Amino acid sequence: MTRTVSQKRAAFRALHASGCFVLPNPWDIGSARYLASLGFEAIATTSSGFAWSVGRADNHIERDMILEHLRAMVDATDLPVNADFENGFGANPTAVAQSVGLAIETGVAGLSIEDSTGDPSAPLFTLDEAVARLEAARRAIDERGEETVLIGRAENFFVGVPDLDDTVARLQAYAAAGADCLYAPGIQTREQIEAVVAAVAPKPVNVLIGGTSAFTLHDLAELGVRRVSVGGGLARAAWGGFMRAAQGLADGRFDGFERAAPGAQLNALFLGHA
Repeated sequence: MTRTVSQKRAAFRALHASGCFVLPNPWDIGSARYLASLGFEAIATTSSGFAWSVGRADNHIERDMILEHLRAMVDATDLPVNADFENGFGANPTAVAQSVGLAIETGVAGLSIEDSTGDPSAPLFTLDEAVARLEAARRAIDERGEETVLIGRAENFFVGVPDLDDTVARLQAYAAAGADCLYAPGIQTREQIEAVVAAVAPKPVNVLIGGTSAFTLHDLAELGVRRVSVGGGLARAAWGGFMRAAQGLADGRFDGFERAAPGAQLNALFLGHA
């Protein structure tokens, strides 16, 4: 069954209504199609994973490249795609609204806006600036009459400002500004997660699990988390395998291929795709 963009967006929004689901982050068409074959109900892009795949550092990709990547990911499978849209690709709210409009046109079912500036000396937008940027994104979605899910991200723990009180205040402000889902990447403890979930209830919360964790999906569901993403975790795992095998080659060894995926399995997975 091939779903329309509208059907994908409706399905994605429904996933946020109850329960807890995993939102894995592929970095290219092949990884997206493999995840779809495993039965996941939606996928999300990863700015870091995509950047590494084209030989760039995270947050060093131009908007046009991101938009092209989003179109490719939307077309890759029949799953809803949540876009990692960094801080909105705009110097001001008007520019953010324009960029969000272009992202919506790619067919994504969800879109996240971060409050990070990219400036190490002032890594976060002021709360007023961040709210204005999120409100602009909300207007861009509403003016087009679309059902794209808007995610507000508080980047405190990612940019070296691990202030839980400020994180919570930001997420509450983003919820009031129209965010459908809230996300504070970098929070890790049960107490932090419980505080965020309680602060923005009943709106859904995304938690990032980018590496090994003591939490299971059941644990996170019990804490009230609605969705779990892995950011660049899968891409880093793939790079880890490649780097170990390549280093072995450089050292004159071939043992890095021991756990390589069989070519026949990969060919069967992608057979029939143009």
